[in-house]
Amino acid sequence: MEIEQVKKRIEELKALINRYNYEYYVLDQPTVSDYEYDQLMKELIELETKYPEFQTEDSPTRRVGGMVLDQFEKVVHRTPMLSLSNAFSEGDIRQFDQRVREVIPHPVYVCELKIDGLACSLEYEQGILKRAATRGDGMVGEDITHNILTIKSVPLKLRDPVTIDVRGEVFMPKAAFEQLNREREANHLSLFANPRNAAAGSVRQLDSKIAAERKLDMFLYQLPDALSLGIKTHSAALDYLDDLGFKTNPHRRVCHNVEDVLDYIREWTERKHDLPYEIDGLVIKVDDLEAQALLGVTTKSPKWAIAYKFPAEEVTTVLKDIVFNVGRTGAITPLAILEPVQIMGTTVQRATLHNEDFIRHRDIRIGGKVIIRKAGYIIPEVVGPVKDEQYDTLPTFTMITHCPACGSRLVRNEGEADHYCTNRNCPAQMVEALIHFASRPAMNIEGLGEKICALLFDRGLVKKLSDLYRLTGEDLSSLPKFKEKSIHNLLIAIEKSKENSLERLLFGLGIRYVGEKASLLLAKHFQSLDSLAQATYDDLIRIPEIGDVIAQSVIHYFRLEENRALIQELKDLGVNMEYRGEKTIEAESFSGKTFVLTGTLSAFKRDEAKAFIERLGGKVTSSVSKNTDVVIAGAEAGSKLSRAQALGIEIWDEETFLQRLEPFRSVGKRK
Repeated sequence: MEIEQVKKRIEELKALINRYNYEYYVLDQPTVSDYEYDQLMKELIELETKYPEFQTEDSPTRRVGGMVLDQFEKVVHRTPMLSLSNAFSEGDIRQFDQRVREVIPHPVYVCELKIDGLACSLEYEQGILKRAATRGDGMVGEDITHNILTIKSVPLKLRDPVTIDVRGEVFMPKAAFEQLNREREANHLSLFANPRNAAAGSVRQLDSKIAAERKLDMFLYQLPDALSLGIKTHSAALDYLDDLGFKTNPHRRVCHNVEDVLDYIREWTERKHDLPYEIDGLVIKVDDLEAQALLGVTTKSPKWAIAYKFPAEEVTTVLKDIVFNVGRTGAITPLAILEPVQIMGTTVQRATLHNEDFIRHRDIRIGGKVIIRKAGYIIPEVVGPVKDEQYDTLPTFTMITHCPACGSRLVRNEGEADHYCTNRNCPAQMVEALIHFASRPAMNIEGLGEKICALLFDRGLVKKLSDLYRLTGEDLSSLPKFKEKSIHNLLIAIEKSKENSLERLLFGLGIRYVGEKASLLLAKHFQSLDSLAQATYDDLIRIPEIGDVIAQSVIHYFRLEENRALIQELKDLGVNMEYRGEKTIEAESFSGKTFVLTGTLSAFKRDEAKAFIERLGGKVTSSVSKNTDVVIAGAEAGSKLSRAQALGIEIWDEETFLQRLEPFRSVGKRK
């Protein structure tokens, strides 16, 4: 294929994929199958990989994710992102209407659903998405462009080449939230309390791959500078956003008086649970934009808009019992067993009680009535007791003193809220450890879920982690519902897990305080489990982001003879003990130094330059400080260059950078 044909085909593919994205994610009216869409995307990725000079900012391949930042840069909003004042009753809404009518005698309102997510600002230049930022304090937010690019309902290129700022709400649909929490629960990770927290946590990830996996969405709700475009009303501005290709909420309504507004509030108070996303209220705005300007703003909020907040839904039920779960670290978590009760469309029978202090401070008693609500509309929580006439006759809570699984005495360390079972042979801990070891972020043994782990332990087939690698087909054939195919698949998955890179094994071992990120840092630094096992405290804390608590925990783990014996068994059984990820090559010009990139580089993109530096042992940060060693200045370098000069920091132009890289260029090539 000739170069011009390649360029033409890439443009055709981009146009088709962007159109299909719009039909699927904005209109919810797909016109092609998933297979056809995937084939087009595959072709585009292949062409752009082969001809990177033709990859543009509006390419849908930018949505895949993979950019990793070391920190968020600050963004000053061109127009402040003010918060709204709240209304909690019909009376509050009538008072708002009265205040508006003192200035605007016959106001028309636009009512919208208040999406429970994270407010963001998007900046477009000549129709191309350039930057996205969080609301922050209203004046200054954080640059989250790398994560917003992964949201497929957000257009990378508008239908008209306009330069505008728009505002909207990033949210996580209910189905995506429930799936995310199911996955986290299966992997023994902490659950998100509600979709808003999940969306906010996803948007503020430094690694955009995480955001790309979270199935975020976005509704646009404001065009701040609409009057300058000749648009006279807020409702017309929303229609204009639709025309540009944005996704706006279809349930908005123009209301000509306060009674229509109140009808809208009553309707959606009843219908809110029918939506596929969470709303925590409604927003009422004066429609006429000149009237908005006339009404003005306070220091915190506009006078032409108000947010009506739904009242919290709480129900009362009976606390039948308190039971205790044992985690893989031995932490004991009390759970409330409730008389089944309906709340927000679901039946609730269990709720967490966190720890002893939580129960005692609220004086929660078995047999009494308790108030239950869904935290953030999703997670059931006990708010507190109902102190009725029989309340004082009920026994106060007494924390158990022995492990419910093995009978060992519990301990509570000074400064900690949790009680722990310290018996390393506690059956509950061992099952939880096995589940964790097999989970997706750890050894990723497909088909080895919670029930099978518990069954293997109960049957005596697996008493410690190394026993997994001794399982035979005959062992598994003794288990109920295990047929030849499922036995074969599980044994293949177990065998395959032996080849995992070191960081997965490290995380799977369940060393206290060593999560996924710390496991990767340790694996990259020490390259082998033997090297890590011999590391001193000083060796460990020299690693950025490895502090005192993790260092002490790692040293304690390897001091225990049973842990060293387990690792030797795993090694003898063929489990890989080496880091198999991307290697870091130590280069004198880069190793141990902190770099800042500024301006435009012609030889490669910013993230590619960052990858080169990190693979050669350097670190890239986004701001210049006294800790910066080198600033690499490309074309049109700005304030970062000036600050570096003022601080006397070493500065490389692009030519110098390329010269220093030359001996190692093969290290940074894409795979």
